[in-house]
This record gives sequence, structure tokens and C-alpha cells, in this order.
Amino acid sequence: MSDLAFFIPAALGTVAVLVRLPSLRRNARDPLLRAVVVFLLTATGVFYFGATSTIVNVNEITGVPNFAAPLLYSLLMACCGSGIILIINWRGGPPARIRRSTRWCAGTYAALAVAMYALFALGEAPVERLEDLDTYYANTPYIREMIVLYLVGHSAAAVIMASLCRRWLSDVSRELRAGLALLIAGYTSTLGFDVCKFAAVGARWAGTDWDVLSTEVARPFVTVSFCLILLGFGLPLAVQRFKGPWRDWTRYRRLGTLSRLLHGLTPTTPVVRMPLLSTVGVRRLHRESGIHDGLLTLNPYFDLTLRARALADALAHGATDDDAAADADAVMVVAAVDALRADPERHVIASSRELRTEPGEERDLVRISHALARILSGGPGGPAPEREHA
Repeated sequence: MSDLAFFIPAALGTVAVLVRLPSLRRNARDPLLRAVVVFLLTATGVFYFGATSTIVNVNEITGVPNFAAPLLYSLLMACCGSGIILIINWRGGPPARIRRSTRWCAGTYAALAVAMYALFALGEAPVERLEDLDTYYANTPYIREMIVLYLVGHSAAAVIMASLCRRWLSDVSRELRAGLALLIAGYTSTLGFDVCKFAAVGARWAGTDWDVLSTEVARPFVTVSFCLILLGFGLPLAVQRFKGPWRDWTRYRRLGTLSRLLHGLTPTTPVVRMPLLSTVGVRRLHRESGIHDGLLTLNPYFDLTLRARALADALAHGATDDDAAADADAVMVVAAVDALRADPERHVIASSRELRTEPGEERDLVRISHALARILSGGPGGPAPEREHA
């Protein structure tokens, strides 16, 4: 199997670790973040040290034939343990229970990793095997036990993690549910690797050669499962990271019609220019602030009687209460803009002694903006104005 099948996932894991490192430096005591980074590091190590070229280099550097085997298997145990710990911390719960489960899991898989080296040291594996060590030494004392132990530990971790994700699946929704579904698929695919390995080793015990299951069929399961697991962990984090900016952008865009209508109503107020690299959240706040300033300027021109007639007309045409209120506010705002532009000397503002109701304070500005777009285009939902305002 080409080393690219190992180095590509290893590269993806390295990128994922580098992305998380700044957050880890800022929140070094966050157990969930630590678990994420450790899992990514160990998973990346498994793929890097599982490549044939790396196995050759490790054996040459250490001078011990097949020393790459216990190194790879111990990394695999560390990956399994860190994966379970990550799920435990991600799901949450009583801190005491999380700490107890974490210590139990870390201790168990650390003991398994140590056992890999002990069994390898007790056994004899003088012939270097780069791809078929599991089946070649399937009947060798101690090496045989090392192989079985890592397969049992790996299978147990896959079953535990898939079970934890499946139990959690009914308690969540949306992106987290999708992430857990990907994790379940990934860990189920991992079991395919273990089944192939067990079958090949068992065939050797029975005096049959099914080595192709171990050397060719099993390995693609690992690559597929790693990609699914990486997506499963990454999807909820990515959605959570971009959900806020997307909400801000959506609101910013939907307020466009109302913002453009009210723009420039207070020419004496200096225009605050947004820096080129301002975040969408800052731009949304700036747009909302401008809308509120514009509505405050229009306040003395609001015709509440006109609004009441527009509200009754919208309700009579079957609009919901919220949509009817937004249509009525939009009609009143358009009329107020006309009235303000017909009063260049601002006599109404000068003579006003109290504020009228401001629609933006208690009502949905986005609904008003949508209603305004319909009115200015002469569409349904309200009367068309006498002239369009930019």
C-alpha cells in the first residue's frame, strides 16, 4: 500500500494540530482542548509511524529488527485512550465522574502501551517484516500476545467510542448530531480493520494463509475511519466557530433596504467610516446603530394614524400579526421620509416636544426591512409609495 495513504492523513492531522495550538496556548488548563490536541497528535503519529518508509527508518535507527512494531502499537493505544477521554470530556457531566473516567482510561491504555514493549522484549522477531508482521509472527510466543493485545485494545476502544457517541446522539441536534453520526461511522469502519486483522491472524493459527486481509484489505479501513473521525470532531467545532459570523452577516444583509432608505437623513452627523478589515459583527452593529439614528430623526414625522390604517389593511388581507405590524411600520417610515424631505428646514423637528413611538425599539427591524423592500418595489404586502427612495 502506498505511503501516501498514511502521509496524507498524517498531514491533515498535523494541520489540525497547528490550528488548535493557539487556542491551547491561551487556554492551557482546558481539559477538552488538551484532549483534542493529544488525540490529534497521537492519531497523526499512528499514521506517520505506520508508513513503510518510516518503519524502515525506525528499525535502522534503533538497530533492532521490527522495533517499529511496539512503537506503532503503543502509539495506537495512546490514540485509543485519548479518543475515549476526548469523548468523555466533550460530553461533559459531573467533574468528579469525568476525572475518574479519564484516569481509569488513561491508566488502562498506558498499561497496554507498556505491555507492548515488554512482550516485544520477551519475544523473538529477528526477521524484519514491513507489512505482514502480524501474520508472520502470529504463532511466535510473546509476539503473538503483543499482536492480540493491541487488536483487543483497539477493538475495545472502537466499540466504547461508538457506544458513547450512539448514546449521546439522542440528546443533541443539528451539527453536533451530524458530527456524532460521522464519529459512529468512523469507529464502525475501524472495526472493519480489526475484523480483517483477527481473521488473518486466526487463519495463521489454523494453518491457512489469509495474509491479504491483513496487508491489503485492512489498511484502507484505517484511512477512511480517520477521515470520518476527523470530520466528526471538526464539523461541530467549525460550525460553532462560524455560526455567529454567519448570523451577523445574514442580519446585516437583511437590514440593507432599511439602512439604505435611512442613510443620509442626518447630514450634520459625521459619517463613521468602517475600517476595511472590520468584522461582520462590527459592521452589523454599525448598520443597526445607523438605522436607530435614522428612525430617531424621523420620529417627529411618524404618522400614527397612517400606521393604524396600514395595520388594519394588512390584517384584513390575511397577514399575520407580526407581518402586519412590520408592513404598517414600513408604510409609516416611507411616509416619514417623504415628509422629512419635504421639510428641508426641519421645522417639524424644531417644533417637536416629545418622541413618538419608534418602531425599531420593540419590533423586528429585519421584518420591517423586508416589508419595506416589498413596498418600494410595489409588490404585495403594502401600498406602493408615490416615488421610490434609495
